[in-house]
Amino acid sequence: MVLRLSHLGICVSDLGRSTAFYRDALGFRELGRLEVASRAAEVLLELEGVDLEAVYLERDGFRIELLHFRAPGSTGPAIPRPMNALGFTHLSFRVADLDAAVSAVRAAGGRVLEETRTESREFGARALFATDPDGVRLELVEAPGDPAALPGGG
Repeated sequence: MVLRLSHLGICVSDLGRSTAFYRDALGFRELGRLEVASRAAEVLLELEGVDLEAVYLERDGFRIELLHFRAPGSTGPAIPRPMNALGFTHLSFRVADLDAAVSAVRAAGGRVLEETRTESREFGARALFATDPDGVRLELVEAPGDPAALPGGG
């Protein structure tokens, strides 16, 4: 029986840079760190020669785990995945001021996908996608009202 959601893991290429990004641009706070280099980790993660450091961050009761693999290293391009690719697509954030959030993302080393900027006059909402330094998509939404009143907590 599942007791609760623990965290969402994100593989990062530079742990210091990503920790600062999620803290400074998105308001997460650090909860703790973990270093792992063991056969048990190799079996669990299905990787050989695992040597990793993880940082646990929390915001609004939601935890993420930033995983930096000193060995065997990370793979894949640091680009946004297509939204219709199976699996994890994005993290979504309600923001009070979209322009201020965009500035914070840029200042912390993220990328703003200006081509995704949209505005709904009907709902008084503005939104766009940005990415963390490794290409993880971040949806930034400025809209009136209580985000917790929306399906899924908006």
